[in-house]
Amino acid sequence: MKKTFLSLLLISILSSCSSSDDETAITPQVGEISGIISTNTTYPLGNYTLAGIVKVNPGVTLTFDAGSTITCDIATGDNALVVLNGGKLIVNGTASQPVVFTEKNKVPGNWGGIIMYGDAPITAALGATTAGSEDGNVQTYGGTNPTHNGGSLRYVRVEYAGKKLGDGQKENNAFTFYSCGSGTTLDHLVAYKGADDGYEFFGGTVSATNLVSYGNYDDAFDWQDGWQGQNNSNWYAYQTGKGNFGMEIEASNNNNGFGPKVTNITLKRAAGTTPEADTDIQIDAFQFKKEGNGEYDNIVVDGYGNYLVGTTTYEGAVVKIQDAATNTNQVNGGKLKITNVKVLNTTKTTPIGATDLISVLFPEGNFTPSTTATGASITNGSWSNVDGTNLIQ
Repeated sequence: MKKTFLSLLLISILSSCSSSDDETAITPQVGEISGIISTNTTYPLGNYTLAGIVKVNPGVTLTFDAGSTITCDIATGDNALVVLNGGKLIVNGTASQPVVFTEKNKVPGNWGGIIMYGDAPITAALGATTAGSEDGNVQTYGGTNPTHNGGSLRYVRVEYAGKKLGDGQKENNAFTFYSCGSGTTLDHLVAYKGADDGYEFFGGTVSATNLVSYGNYDDAFDWQDGWQGQNNSNWYAYQTGKGNFGMEIEASNNNNGFGPKVTNITLKRAAGTTPEADTDIQIDAFQFKKEGNGEYDNIVVDGYGNYLVGTTTYEGAVVKIQDAATNTNQVNGGKLKITNVKVLNTTKTTPIGATDLISVLFPEGNFTPSTTATGASITNGSWSNVDGTNLIQ
């Protein structure tokens, strides 16, 4: 009996030592990421510096492991992470260990964010099937591959982006997707305090789930060129400090026979939030222009109230139709549906036109108010917490 006990005790001690060895902490790596990524590369858990405009070449996969932080510094000039058409970006974040792309000085607009190109279909101005990017990278986007796969972004946070790169026509966004396809995975992403849009889609067929846009200066969500993602859900925006539309939706003046679909949407505007400029008042939850359309369901809109400039009061609306063509072809034509909408603290609770000449009247059932809509359903975690503040409020 004693011999058996001693044997069991020895086994227990050996097992304990083995377990302790297995739990040795992983030391985060450090290093610089720069230039062209021309071979498949994986960055394990670590703290890295992104220096310059880093481009992932066609046929190449760049991977980041969970828990990594990638920091750039405006002092080095233009910085951005660009995935060229045919390249892939795999970011394996988790709820407790997100991958964070940020900027050293924590100033909105200090870098170009994540930019991805594909060859999924677009309908640009005048019905063009290709177009030139406006981000300063001088790339052509658009194609005939609806299932383009640019990789997988899961539990990724991009902070303080929105910089103009080179001779780009405008600022970039936290996340910019040029004609990306349905094979691309976008899930549990945060766009935090950027100087332009949180997310912008330029055509393509990609869909996105569990998106958070927090404190971005322009629109929380924006698209053009016939973006037609069909499986989008749980989009949450919190506009605070400075911000324009909750969603800016257009189709580059093409009366398309298709549109995107988004379900479970929350658009919140904090008290005291101002538009980017008093010369262009943009304070509505949804704005549709240039033939923008689509289907949107289970929505909460909160806080799109009045804004005073001098003695002029601008009234925020749940939905604003910006031009006559969009009203005629998309609203009257039944291509725009906004259903189960709960509206709080917003001045105009039914759709309006940008001018008195645009009389907006949705066909029956295409705009439906609700008292029970729940909006986005997203669980906070480390991925959606910055400096101790939960972003989903």
